[in-house]
Amino acid sequence: MSARRPSEKQQDRRRKITELVMAEGTLRIDDLVTTIGASAMTVYRDLADLESQGLVHRNRGNVSAASSLLYEAASEFRLPQNKAEKEELARAAAELVEPGQALVLDDSTTGVYLARLLPERAPLTVVTNHRGVFDELRNAPGISLICVGGDYLPWADAFVGGMALDALRNLRVDLAIMSVSAVTDGICCYPQQEMVQIKKAMLASAQRRVLYVDHTKFRRRALHAVVPVEDFDIVIVDSKTDSADIEVLRDRGALVEQAGRTRGVAAGTQRAGRA
Repeated sequence: MSARRPSEKQQDRRRKITELVMAEGTLRIDDLVTTIGASAMTVYRDLADLESQGLVHRNRGNVSAASSLLYEAASEFRLPQNKAEKEELARAAAELVEPGQALVLDDSTTGVYLARLLPERAPLTVVTNHRGVFDELRNAPGISLICVGGDYLPWADAFVGGMALDALRNLRVDLAIMSVSAVTDGICCYPQQEMVQIKKAMLASAQRRVLYVDHTKFRRRALHAVVPVEDFDIVIVDSKTDSADIEVLRDRGALVEQAGRTRGVAAGTQRAGRA
């Protein structure tokens, strides 16, 4: 738990750098220094950190965006993105949580928004490998908190590896709530295999499974399959999700709830909870 976080000023500057690089694809580092208005040394340090997180690549004075098939953006960059949609999804997911339950939350930044609502549903036991969720709940009254330890991934602000997997395999929870980087043809996908293993272990530990994804996830691709959408008991999408994307989920047998609308607006077949 002692990994050092960047300051708020550093986070803001790195988000701006990432946004500029992702918007342009490739930039000369000298031009980036001029645009950001910080010293060259500061920008180079930021770029080194962003590169270590798999966000950008540097080559011969240029910096380019990393491939979305291979990398997920850093947690600190993802957290403020699509804030309204994440809040909408979190509110819908919170309605599924009952006092007295045990639930597991993954490294999704939407889970941070959900964590902020969970004290209203207390008492609860919350299991997570995400330090962002841990930080939100560590002093929350009525929340029994279990943080799954292991190998720390700075870009994800989360723990993975054999220790984390062993811990999850020995737990049984009422509810797993998670997101993924992309939903392609009804398959949930994520760029990094080590996090895929964690997500699968979380799903295996849960009696009931919930997926929440905003509309942008249907326009992205990622390298590794996690599970098909029909393996979740409920799939929550945001109010901006296209009806055609919802139809794909329904055709695969998923029960879809569109946040901000009447529950069950796009319904599939309700399945009983898993033992």
